[in-house]
Amino acid sequence: MNLILFGPPAAGKGTQAKRLVDQRGMVQLSTGDMLRAAIASGSEMGQTVKGVLDRGDLVTDEIVIALIEDRLPEAEAAGGAIFDGFPRTVPQARALDAMLAKRGQKIDSVLRLKVDEPALIERISKRFAEQGRPDDNPEVFVTRLAAYNAQTAPLLPYYREQGKLTELDGMASVETVAASIDAALSVVA
Repeated sequence: MNLILFGPPAAGKGTQAKRLVDQRGMVQLSTGDMLRAAIASGSEMGQTVKGVLDRGDLVTDEIVIALIEDRLPEAEAAGGAIFDGFPRTVPQARALDAMLAKRGQKIDSVLRLKVDEPALIERISKRFAEQGRPDDNPEVFVTRLAAYNAQTAPLLPYYREQGKLTELDGMASVETVAASIDAALSVVA
């Protein structure tokens, strides 16, 4: 099973993806984690990514798609992938569909965690204070959220038209969101 956890930064996608990895043995393909690893490596790509993220911009499709494609064999071996933070644009969604189709696979479900913006800013401020992630700087986050809203919102109709979109209350407790995700996936499996 291949699924997408969809929602703005700090909606709880990473938390729920880790739980699904533990329960189902799937591979989490988190572009955020992949990009932070590139930065930590100190490579030329990492330096480029750092500059983009420090400005609050989104990384180019080419970079993100290449990172995802490199990890697909690992996901296949594990029985599926949880895409976290990807796709963010309709062109990325089309590229993902094409990559998976070449491998005889598809996206089975898209789970959207709906969270209101004031709650997101509160979550980010707390996470920034606790973890110090540069991309969680509250001022930079406002730019990230605007980019998300402008570029990612068109994905809703894209996946709704395919009958793959399930919307969940991301404002509920972690346990309640987990139960909602499990219920949604039981229909797909």
